[in-house]
Amino acid sequence: MIALLLNLLLTIAWAAVSGSTSPHNLVLGFVLGAVALLVVREPYGGAGYLRRCWAILSLILLFLKELSLSALRVAATVLSPKLTIKPGIFAFPLTVDRDFEIALLANMITLTPGTLSVDVSDDRRILYVHALDCSDPDKARRDIADGFERKIMEAFR
Repeated sequence: MIALLLNLLLTIAWAAVSGSTSPHNLVLGFVLGAVALLVVREPYGGAGYLRRCWAILSLILLFLKELSLSALRVAATVLSPKLTIKPGIFAFPLTVDRDFEIALLANMITLTPGTLSVDVSDDRRILYVHALDCSDPDKARRDIADGFERKIMEAFR
């Protein structure tokens, strides 16, 4: 967390020195700040910080991809003349165990069209998910585990 704060401060310093706050210049300042933190490594950042930034970016890109694909699937389902869906609720066993990770996973599932996080069990080991098409719940479980859950664990562990 300190490395991110230092990187943001270096970005602001870069914008102040260069005299431009355009989005391109801010991205350049962020990248230069990350490289500077990589150089000083031990006390303030290093390879672990850059790895985490890359993992978070990868998670965001996966979410955007899944968001667009599921929106297209839901639109195709709604516009089709014959409705051949099988809605249902399935239990997803959680590998993530921290509150932040569970909340992030539940919110990412809810924000993806066609799925909705319904509840988390009291022992925080099961997430109940409603799916617009629950004809293959095992495939849905695998998709969540290999997608969102794996990326969340890579980014925040």
